[in-house]
Amino acid sequence: MNKLELSKEEFFSTVDSAINLESSDQTLINLFLSNSKIARYVVGKNKQSEELIRLLNIDGLIDDYETHSNSWYGVPILKTTDVLPESIVVNCSTSISPVTVQNNLRKAGLKNVIPISELLNNPSGKVSLPWFVEQQREDYHSFKNEWFNLYQSMSDEESKKVFIDVLKYRLNPNPIYMHEYQVRLKDQYLEDFMMYQNEVFVDAGGFDGDTTEEFCSRYPDYKKVFLFEPSSRNMQSAKVRLAKLQNIEFLEVGLSDSVGRLYFNPDAGSASAISQVGSESIDVTTLDDAVSEPVSFIKMDLEGWEMKALAGCERHIIEDKPKLAISVYHGASDFRDVPSYILSLNPDYKIYFRHYTQGWSESVMYFI
Repeated sequence: MNKLELSKEEFFSTVDSAINLESSDQTLINLFLSNSKIARYVVGKNKQSEELIRLLNIDGLIDDYETHSNSWYGVPILKTTDVLPESIVVNCSTSISPVTVQNNLRKAGLKNVIPISELLNNPSGKVSLPWFVEQQREDYHSFKNEWFNLYQSMSDEESKKVFIDVLKYRLNPNPIYMHEYQVRLKDQYLEDFMMYQNEVFVDAGGFDGDTTEEFCSRYPDYKKVFLFEPSSRNMQSAKVRLAKLQNIEFLEVGLSDSVGRLYFNPDAGSASAISQVGSESIDVTTLDDAVSEPVSFIKMDLEGWEMKALAGCERHIIEDKPKLAISVYHGASDFRDVPSYILSLNPDYKIYFRHYTQGWSESVMYFI
């Protein structure tokens, strides 16, 4: 039995403990929320830091990397070295590196650092739940048995541990749940247990070619790559980046469950997403229609459009049984819906789970 083979009761108790986690320093929180003369700052640009700036007399936003602007929502942007040690700082960072942010603030001598999670469940708090927390809590409470079944379906101990850690963080974004994790985006989709060899690789959501470049570098025996990217700007960058590589087919089209036209926001960088609305209309197709030959590895990061794209490659999944690396972090239900759909097509897949940041983003489910 795996060390992390929890019973249903143990699983619920472990996960629920995140929701019920009490604030560690109520006195400091009350001081931050009061009209104290102590300087107050926020770190991270998102809805929660915006709300704090709007509701309280915040003295500034700390951002050591900002080079284009001097202010944000009316408050000055400062460097960590500009902030007095006795100041109170709320760490609103939740997406990529909240642990590193927390550690760097404390290394700089700022001892009064509060993670945003401390203000979410606080009776006197004034901050709304981040979208991913609100969504995750609703989905978890509505489908608790399915979340336990998903935990049980993981094929190795590390997958089970990572799954629980990520679920806890999405329920309560306290950096304590992510303290063992590093930002390792170059390893995303390219785990050793996938045993890549002589692959015909479909890069669905190829962005600027970064994943394809890393894949081809690590596995030079690949046979071919089909890179799908609907943004002409991103596609041009990918062609320049991959110009020296062989057997790359560039398809400037989005992937979905049917052939047609949808919308796309080309200015959102790596977060650009296909949707029903957007600033630019694009052509979409299905993988089954676009690629006739067998494929052996499909990677998808489509900013929430993965279920639609999976429905469009049903034939490949059933007939080719390719290795799959699917992003599931864009929505809470994706964690459940993606494996449910894939296993309905091929119940023999084994499921693995890995995470590549210290926050809510970049969780990947693998199927082999």
